[in-house]
Amino acid sequence: MARYLLVAHQTAQSDELLEAARELARDDALAEFVLLVPATPVVNLLVWEEGETQEVALRHAAAGRARLVQHGLRCVEARTADPNPLHAVADEMHDGGRFAAIMVSTLPAGVSRWLRMDVISRIRRNFPSLRVIHVEVRSGALAPEPAPVRELTI
Repeated sequence: MARYLLVAHQTAQSDELLEAARELARDDALAEFVLLVPATPVVNLLVWEEGETQEVALRHAAAGRARLVQHGLRCVEARTADPNPLHAVADEMHDGGRFAAIMVSTLPAGVSRWLRMDVISRIRRNFPSLRVIHVEVRSGALAPEPAPVRELTI
């Protein structure tokens, strides 16, 4: 059984990320996934979303995890992280994260802030012993906006 780190924000519900995770699970039926959503400031998002930065990231984490689970994948955890995806991955690895691979899902080249930051190459340089998989969302439409996070009231 292997554990995989999925790093995504606006693409957390994309068909491409789902299919790439399914491909890993085909090779290992007991594969587990951890979805990490860097809390990208809302002013830096491609599509404007209502809410504060942390709230938007929480919605994407919850919706992304729900979609993975709905399609039969074992997403054992989904959480928000440092706004900088490089720092988010480094924090995860330094906090004892043991993963077989890191999968980073980005918007297409030309619009992806993460690609302009050279996130994929920099993660590969920082973690040379790990396989880094880049999933580029090419579909014209991103997944629908996730449902709002609801607070429990007593």
